[in-house]
Amino acid sequence: MAAHADSFSVRTRGKGTYEVTEACAAIVANSGVRTGVATVFVRHTSCSLVIFENADPSARTDLHAFFERLVPENLPYFIHTHEGADDMPSHLRMALTRTSEVIPVVNGRLALGTWQGIYLFEHRRAPHQRELVVSVVGE
Repeated sequence: MAAHADSFSVRTRGKGTYEVTEACAAIVANSGVRTGVATVFVRHTSCSLVIFENADPSARTDLHAFFERLVPENLPYFIHTHEGADDMPSHLRMALTRTSEVIPVVNGRLALGTWQGIYLFEHRRAPHQRELVVSVVGE
C-alpha cells in the first residue's frame, strides 16, 4: 500500500467556482498510485468543494444563483457577522456542501465522469487564497 500527499493554493477573486481538477489530477499522477482513492480536502470554513458539471458554464451560474437564494446575506437573525454580511452565509453554504471529496483512482487517473470537474466553491465576496490538500492511497 502506497500513500502520497501534496497541497496547492488557489487564489480566488470572490464568490464563485474555480476548477481544480487538473491540479488534483497532477498530484494523483505524481503519486505513482495506479489503483486506490484520492481525497481532496479544503482547509477552510467559508468555502467548499463540489464535483459538478464542467461542460456548460451556465450550470455553475445556476448553482451560484441557487445558493444566493438559499442562503441570502443580511438575514436579520444572523449574529455571526463580525467579518461582514457574507460571514455567516459563507459558513452555512460550506456546511450544506462539503470540505472534502473522495474520488476513485483507476489506472493512475481520477475516475471522474465525462462531464465532471472538481471545483473550489468560494462563498466569500472578497478574494482569498485557499489551501487544498490531496491525499492518495492505493497500489
